[in-house]
Amino acid sequence: MQSDLERHGYYPQLVFQALDKALGPEELLAYVVHQEATFERDELRRHMSVLALTLTRLIVSHTDEHNHDGEIYASTSNESVRLSAIDTVVLNQVVKNPLGSNGPALSEVVLSVGWGAVSRIELEPATCGDPECEAEHGFVGTTTNDDFSLRVSQAADGDETVAKVREFADILSQASVSGKN
Repeated sequence: MQSDLERHGYYPQLVFQALDKALGPEELLAYVVHQEATFERDELRRHMSVLALTLTRLIVSHTDEHNHDGEIYASTSNESVRLSAIDTVVLNQVVKNPLGSNGPALSEVVLSVGWGAVSRIELEPATCGDPECEAEHGFVGTTTNDDFSLRVSQAADGDETVAKVREFADILSQASVSGKN
């Protein structure tokens, strides 16, 4: 993991030290490192997410860059989630040319993990189906576990990163089921 962090070049010592402390004595089973650039007004900011899996926990690490009065700051946070607490592991796979002679080519994946800490509620006005009806029918909606989501694409991150996130999703999915026994 340390060599991957150094390859990304985004405060590797800071990120590694924070993750090393969060891992403690537990063995690292699998991990994913993802760096992305974001724009805030007229400034470019970097952000790094690292998912680290142990036998008992998923560690979700975020490192962000901040600029305050011309000084650069970085903040790192680690969230430790018991594998038994993970409710959902969703891997959305987007493929190019699904009917191609060489089979579909994976172009991007979105990994979403839910453990109930953050939920998203989508509401819309309810209707009775009558287009002429003007009565108030309240609202209908859905609640979605929305704790963590990571999107990587072949174009932006390369085939290796897409494959690594896909593999990590498989390992995490199996570990989260095993953690409930």
